Amino acid sequence: MKITFLGTGTSQGIPVIGCTHEVCMSADQRDKRLRASVLVQIGKTNLVIDCGPDFRQQILNAGISYVSAILFTHIHADHTAGMDDVRPISMNHGHLPVFARREVIENIRERFSYMFKMENRYEGAPKIEINEITNTPFFVGGTEIQPVEVVHGELDIFGFRIGKFAYLTDVKLVKEKEKLKLRNLDVLVVNALRQEWHPTHFNLQEALAFIDEINPKKAYLTHISHKLGFHAEVSKLLPDNIELSYDGLTLEI
Repeated sequence: MKITFLGTGTSQGIPVIGCTHEVCMSADQRDKRLRASVLVQIGKTNLVIDCGPDFRQQILNAGISYVSAILFTHIHADHTAGMDDVRPISMNHGHLPVFARREVIENIRERFSYMFKMENRYEGAPKIEINEITNTPFFVGGTEIQPVEVVHGELDIFGFRIGKFAYLTDVKLVKEKEKLKLRNLDVLVVNALRQEWHPTHFNLQEALAFIDEINPKKAYLTHISHKLGFHAEVSKLLPDNIELSYDGLTLEI
């Protein structure tokens, strides 16, 4: 399994438009973050988790032309707004399967209604295959995927476990029964928005405490805002088994 971090930033990315914060002005490429997304490659299967507004750039950066399926964590725009950019993938490879909770599917149908028109359909509209998922395992290309339900503010959303890898973003709370799904991980990815407390996301302290409880072999922090600090400086504060992710980072499991 090969993991590529397509984006590791929060909803506005880094740098934020018009921001003069020192992290937004950083020359370190690891401080420049597109919206959070990850590519999981298993054999010939290319799975993308979340399709935000930077999707086109991310897929070009990753050097791939084919996506087997997109898994959605939740409805927020920084995780769904790139749907129109699947157009060339669906034109070249047929209907693109997407997997999401019912409320995410309803949101996509409303926001991208032109994709679902039966009459007078725009010829270039993306062709997607909708698959509604619940909190039970499902398969893509022979690969089993286990949803992990987490709480994002007042919103129940999904993370995903694939083999010994788990990806959780926009987490504020994980219920005890869902933590059982995260045993014996080689790699855990989880959000750490900033240093200060936040009502809907783990801050750094909460993320570190959660990682300590789950006890994976290795953990990476993602969905990072400029308020977390410089990549180089924050990295010095982390335990040996925890790292900040950055755009373009690749792992093999």
